[in-house]
Amino acid sequence: MSLHDQVSVDDVYLHLLVRLLQVALLGIALIGLIRFNWGLVINASVSLGVTFLPGILSRDYRVPLSAGLTLWITTAVFLHAVGALGPYQWFGWYDSVTHTLSATIVAGAGYASAQALAEHDDSLEIPSEFMFVFILVFVLAFGVLWEILEFASGGVASLIGGEAVLAQYGVSDIVLDLAFNAVGALIVATLGTDHLRDVARGIARTLST
Repeated sequence: MSLHDQVSVDDVYLHLLVRLLQVALLGIALIGLIRFNWGLVINASVSLGVTFLPGILSRDYRVPLSAGLTLWITTAVFLHAVGALGPYQWFGWYDSVTHTLSATIVAGAGYASAQALAEHDDSLEIPSEFMFVFILVFVLAFGVLWEILEFASGGVASLIGGEAVLAQYGVSDIVLDLAFNAVGALIVATLGTDHLRDVARGIARTLST
């Protein structure tokens, strides 16, 4: 078997894993419907929708998202949806894991977008040191916005009844969430940018058309 054939076979297995996770997300949404748990339904449905974004970007906008990147994104949203079934309450470490993984997705999106703008506009140059800082600040800013949404979700739930779509567990939880968001940002800033350059170039080509 040639290297090209091996890569193709590996991609098939990765795409199969993505499909299995999508089916599982659909199952979680159905569990929410059966239980009349609308927070669970929304979490699983939004997560399921996100898993189709890589395919849309690749097909309609020619952004080269590999099977590995697609699985990475799908795994992040899948673990978040599973957490709503109970792991967030059962295991103290689970929230930290999902925040770290989700932060890598946000960091990757921030890097790819900024790098694409730099490649699209010749007058814009982003030094690597500044890009490192940008990724960290971008993720932390998104994390603060997410915490605000969690508070708002809890407020709406207390007014209309039912469970909050996004859970919030106090100030200490916010600090811990932001700390692990920073960990995810640092992982991408130090180890992940090389894997995302093709994605950035694909976005830049789309901006040029």
